[in-house]
Amino acid sequence: MFHSSNRRTFLSQSLTGIGSIALGRLLGAGLSAGASPTLPAKVKRVIFLSMAGGPSHLETFDFKPKLRELHGQPMPESFTKGQQLAQLQGKALNCMGAQHDFSRHGKSGIEISNILPNIAKHADEIAVIRSMHTKQINHDPAHTFMNTGSIIPGRPSMGSWVLYGLGSESQNLPGFVVLTSVGGGQGQPISSRQWSSGFLPGHLQGVEFQSAGDPVHYVRTPDGNTADSQKHLIDTVNRLNRLSGLRTGDPEVATRIEQYELAFRMQAAVPDLMAYQDESQATLEMYGCTPGDGSFASNCLLARRLAERGVRFIQLYHRGWDHHGGIRNGIATTAKLVDQATSALLTDLKQRGMLDDTLVVWGGEFGRTPMAQGDGRDHHIKAFSVFLAGGGIKGGTVHGETDELGYGIARDPVSVHDLHATLLHLLGMDFQRFTFRSQGLDQKLTGVEPASVIRQILA
Repeated sequence: MFHSSNRRTFLSQSLTGIGSIALGRLLGAGLSAGASPTLPAKVKRVIFLSMAGGPSHLETFDFKPKLRELHGQPMPESFTKGQQLAQLQGKALNCMGAQHDFSRHGKSGIEISNILPNIAKHADEIAVIRSMHTKQINHDPAHTFMNTGSIIPGRPSMGSWVLYGLGSESQNLPGFVVLTSVGGGQGQPISSRQWSSGFLPGHLQGVEFQSAGDPVHYVRTPDGNTADSQKHLIDTVNRLNRLSGLRTGDPEVATRIEQYELAFRMQAAVPDLMAYQDESQATLEMYGCTPGDGSFASNCLLARRLAERGVRFIQLYHRGWDHHGGIRNGIATTAKLVDQATSALLTDLKQRGMLDDTLVVWGGEFGRTPMAQGDGRDHHIKAFSVFLAGGGIKGGTVHGETDELGYGIARDPVSVHDLHATLLHLLGMDFQRFTFRSQGLDQKLTGVEPASVIRQILA
């Protein structure tokens, strides 16, 4: 019978034996131990275009003639009595009609605001959901709910869940990458916990790339070092980490090892990722950007390059949709910053044969009120719009309907959990069986509340 000290010595010295097997299981946690796909996968990756700040559905994808007719008149109390409002609580409520005109587009005739003329060109390729609703009326908790399916901070983000279930196709780049840009309206901050792995293994968390300059700080080989010397140093550090992991059984040691090894591989991969000289001038003009300029357009181009290199989940935040005042000019400015690039991304993916196995999602954390807040709109959780495009999506589709004033859902309500269930379904995972054991419970991205795949938008 071993004494505890002898056990530790045995495990420490058995790097090719039982101890290494145990550590290997820790290293593999989340990539192979997750629920394997149980459905035919329609897509391989997700590009989630997060319009942070709450885009007004009433100025983008949900035209309400009756609201325009009642512009300036009191909002009927039957809509708002007893309802949760944000900054308009207890104030006079007056209707505000759409500040921009809408037109019908494509064979499908989908009504889209004139401030989104380039996205409108894809009317027959997108599925617009006009009946989204959410639970949280302020930005940060609403982002938390949209990203994690929970109102409680600290749970894994959807990107981490996807990476846990499917792993990454890229060996040299993170499987989950986040990019941010700002402009056009009040730029609410986005906390890094929005792409946390929560209770999932730490190496599944999102990695934020910088939008300007070097995408990852300190990833370049320091002056005076060679790749061989750098590799020797990392191997030595990781041998020490493996000894620590064997002694403690701490899964975060495995995360540390993976991060060191990924960082080394990124030293070669990131310069290639940023070698934009292989992009044609026509492509750059299509996106409307100078690569690395920090814009949403540049991030969209980088998203396509990341997708080409096997990154599983790419999330782009544009912080600029919070229009409590001056919404007429403000939302037009913000829309101009994202419209051309969103269209270019869809076009570029399609031209390269990648749209068929990529899911693109465009939308914010909530909508805006039909009632005026001065010359702007307040936060609104009862109704908002998103659109999806790509593999498995039935283009030219409008799903759901709001009431005549765009305040609440009149038909086919869609929850955040429904959106998550649909995303997992398209990736080939049964959202009801896709779980991770934590704190004695089988946890799910879709939580414990009822959720359904939005089958009406599926091809």
